[in-house]
Amino acid sequence: MTEIISQISGNIVDVVEKKVYPGTLEILGGRISRIIAENKDYPTYLIPGFIDSHVHIESSMLTPTEFARVAVIHGTVGSVCDPHEIANVIGLDGVRYMIADGASVPFKFFWGASSCVPTTPFETAGARIDADQIEVLLKMDKVKCLSEMMNFQGVLHNDPEVIAKIKLAKSYKKVIDGHAPGLRGEKLERYIHSGISTDHECFSKSEALEKIQLGMKVQIREGSAAKNFDELIPITKEHPNMCMFCSDDKHPDDLTAGHINEMVKRAIHYGIDKMDVLKIASLNPIKHYQLDVGLLQVGDPADFSVIDNFSNLNILKTFINGRLVAKNGKTLIGETRKRIVNNFNTREKRVHDFAFKNKNGKINIIEAVDGQLITNRVIEKPKVVDNYIVSDPERDILKIAVINRYKDSSPSIGFIRNFGLKRGAIGSSVAHDSHNIVSVGVNDIDICRAVNIIIKNKGGLGAVCGDTEKVLPLTIAGIMSDLSYEEVSRRYTELDKFAKELGSQLKAPFMTLSFMALLVIPEIKLSDRGLFDVSKFEFIDLFLKFN
Repeated sequence: MTEIISQISGNIVDVVEKKVYPGTLEILGGRISRIIAENKDYPTYLIPGFIDSHVHIESSMLTPTEFARVAVIHGTVGSVCDPHEIANVIGLDGVRYMIADGASVPFKFFWGASSCVPTTPFETAGARIDADQIEVLLKMDKVKCLSEMMNFQGVLHNDPEVIAKIKLAKSYKKVIDGHAPGLRGEKLERYIHSGISTDHECFSKSEALEKIQLGMKVQIREGSAAKNFDELIPITKEHPNMCMFCSDDKHPDDLTAGHINEMVKRAIHYGIDKMDVLKIASLNPIKHYQLDVGLLQVGDPADFSVIDNFSNLNILKTFINGRLVAKNGKTLIGETRKRIVNNFNTREKRVHDFAFKNKNGKINIIEAVDGQLITNRVIEKPKVVDNYIVSDPERDILKIAVINRYKDSSPSIGFIRNFGLKRGAIGSSVAHDSHNIVSVGVNDIDICRAVNIIIKNKGGLGAVCGDTEKVLPLTIAGIMSDLSYEEVSRRYTELDKFAKELGSQLKAPFMTLSFMALLVIPEIKLSDRGLFDVSKFEFIDLFLKFN
């Protein structure tokens, strides 16, 4: 059982008033009833709890309860979550699943109404959330926003469904989150003018500054695949009121190692004023999304952490509503039983399903970018054996396949560079945003094996080579595990290590793989229906028309 405290002393860090002073918090009914300023010398500091301003819990492959158990260790007390991963698989019932699971633990989960389910009409998803269902979600107290509006083309071209969702959010006085990588100039102005208030997809300082100057708040992201902290942190020196921290997508090993606390620590070491850093990590998202999370003021919920100092930033204790939920790197939130839900309806594949006939000439190739969600488009002549195009590990041109998980159909085939595998194959049913199966490998036999172990488990991550098969089953919607965060982290770390032993030099090969079917991030991607040009927003042929 977690301990409920009535008072605690230390150097109180008041981000609202921008001051630090020794004192004692008196706590009654989970809220701060009185603050007594003192003239004492305390060795520790009481700081507001951290908020992840935009995260997809499902990307941690943990349920909300398990996410909470590990996040509190790092001083995180709340998060603004977009459940569109499970929504793409199960729809409104999936969102309800996340909200109910999160409510079973003492952590402050807030939710968004997923605006783009499916993300595009150019892929197969398991469900659809229309404007009527968006309204059902927006009526809920715990739903604080219309989640990232990825369909920026729909905004710019006044798509009736998109505009209806935006109008609903405004009518319920809920903020609207954005998703506009690389959008600039007049198109950006129109996008923001529609009412969209944030963006977590900035790749450059200039892009972030342009968005800030137009009134948009920038969420500085440091996830497992996309890492924009180093590029964007300089903007906080001049614009601390317009920034927030977020992880967006965080794999279990990275989440176990650290969360928003690592961004706070790095920002302070970079030279950003500690009060501004804490504002970005707590006050800004709390105010922007109107969250019921405390800021160490009288009457506030008692949500805070105890740290040793601002240099080491060791999280000694974390409190939520006056309840001790983590101490000295150990969670005090107990495990809960997980309910299994899923939507997985495809049969095992055969090796010849992955064969791809040559048509002569050069082909379009996806080029993965380490540490980013974007890809490049490159053109090369493929390796051909017996009139079939095959993987070419020597030139790092590997076959990639996306397989519809919701019904039986033929695999969609493309080719990709920068995965670096020299042997075997890896695969995943975590494939944003529709979560079909995606696999990359050096030959059709191993690609087929990687896909089939995922199908057998009705979801998971897999890696194969020779006689070795490794798998992390994801039995909940094919994207989350029913295991503890410690076990999921351990198994994921094993898979990550194995993928790198097969030759991949990507920092997070499975995380990068999971975004190769995301059709709203430039430049080209592969859906279960074919190769897709994001800038043109249309399918393209693998083969060039003119070679």
